[in-house]
Amino acid sequence: MKLAEIARALGASLEGDGDLELDELAPLDSAGPRSLSFLANPRYAPHLAATRAGAVILGPGIESPGCAVLRVPEPYLAFAAALEVFDRPVLLAEGIHRSAHVAEGAEIGPGARVAPGVVVSEGVRIGARATLHPGVVIYPEVTIGDDFVAHANVVIRERVRIGHRVRLGCGVAIGNEGFGYVPLPGGGVSNLRQIGTVVLEDEVEVGANTTIDRAAIGATRIERGAKIDNLVMIAHGCRVGPEALIAAQTGLAGSTVIGARAQLGGQVGTAGHLSVGEGARIAAQSGVPNDVPAGAEIGGYPAMDARLWRRASAAIHKLPELLRRVRRLEKAVLPD
Repeated sequence: MKLAEIARALGASLEGDGDLELDELAPLDSAGPRSLSFLANPRYAPHLAATRAGAVILGPGIESPGCAVLRVPEPYLAFAAALEVFDRPVLLAEGIHRSAHVAEGAEIGPGARVAPGVVVSEGVRIGARATLHPGVVIYPEVTIGDDFVAHANVVIRERVRIGHRVRLGCGVAIGNEGFGYVPLPGGGVSNLRQIGTVVLEDEVEVGANTTIDRAAIGATRIERGAKIDNLVMIAHGCRVGPEALIAAQTGLAGSTVIGARAQLGGQVGTAGHLSVGEGARIAAQSGVPNDVPAGAEIGGYPAMDARLWRRASAAIHKLPELLRRVRRLEKAVLPD
């Protein structure tokens, strides 16, 4: 692809030879003469001077390293757009493979790509241009919108509702029973039936091996544009707000509410029946026992204001010496 074509696709100002042909995107330190690279994080600035890239995406005010430059206001956003330009997806053949089982009463819209070993049960309705990779299993009475993608071994349980342009990674399980049990006074445990459902709204994306449980009543709901990483556990009755971002290995206990555009780092854990406010940010490995206000930045366990948490974390390493100093002071000041 010629550099001038890439510049037009990215809306970038071109500095250099527009006829330069490029084959790939590559990091600064491994790029070659036919590579396009980028600099968005100042941490990687030392690699810029030594890069062998044919062209680099740069923000305002950053000097060219001696190669062609695509100048943009936001380099990382331009890099994201470049990924779309260079992507060469491997597509399933259009149509329904002869080894797939589609129940007689199921409806699949035009332009579908259905791989071997897929099971689509009675009463399922799927919109146009769906892609179902090998081993996908869809239980009865599920409804799914247009442009749905389910990668290998996804399982969608009965009566789940899914919107348009939803993508599910390999091994995702949607709509299993929530963890609902009641210890009995005289011993034993009673099962609390989970008879609700799960709703994934438009443009939700869910990473590999994530599980989203059905509610006891009502719905576990993932709202429009939310993005959920691999290996996340979302329990029964939770609600994840629009455009929220949840990183890998996070666990949300039952009835947790995540506000719009909140961001949860990896391995965050929340207690049940609490809310995380709109735009809040929670650092990785934090434990959240209480409600989080909108716009707050918290971290640690128990989670606290991020600035206090950083100071407390730094102070922990000084505690042994502080204890020794206190003991010496006590010996000097206090009587025997």
